[in-house]
Amino acid sequence: MSKVSYYTAEGLKKLRDELNHLKDVMRPKASQDIAEARDKGDLSENAEYDAAKEAQGMLEMEISKLEEVLAGARLIDESQLDTTKALIHSTVTIKNQTNGMEMKYKLVAQSEANLKTGKISVDSPIGKGLLGKSVGDVAEIQVPNGIMKFDVIALSRD
Repeated sequence: MSKVSYYTAEGLKKLRDELNHLKDVMRPKASQDIAEARDKGDLSENAEYDAAKEAQGMLEMEISKLEEVLAGARLIDESQLDTTKALIHSTVTIKNQTNGMEMKYKLVAQSEANLKTGKISVDSPIGKGLLGKSVGDVAEIQVPNGIMKFDVIALSRD
């Protein structure tokens, strides 16, 4: 049973495009690489053939993993979501009570997470701690070195 993950239309399209690229471009290339290596002679002493077969195995594993993710992917109907609470695809501005630092994060699925662009996974400790919070709430989040407290100061959906 695959794990259910929620995606925006953009995130789902990106996953499908990646899978199509692997199947339509990379898979034929891997087969061609194996055929070329096979034509070079004795397979028992052909390191190029072994490398091509291993690369094909890794590619097939990646395709299988992406297919599993897509099988559990669900498109989010933004119109049905409560905009007063932090949910997946909410942008949350928080303030650290300890040092006063403000941070802005967009809560996304694990595969869309990218800290450089301010997107954190709802499966991460901070993401889990923010889910369901409203403006004015305090999120107490367990981190390796104790509990951090964050004030939720703004919520938006974009």
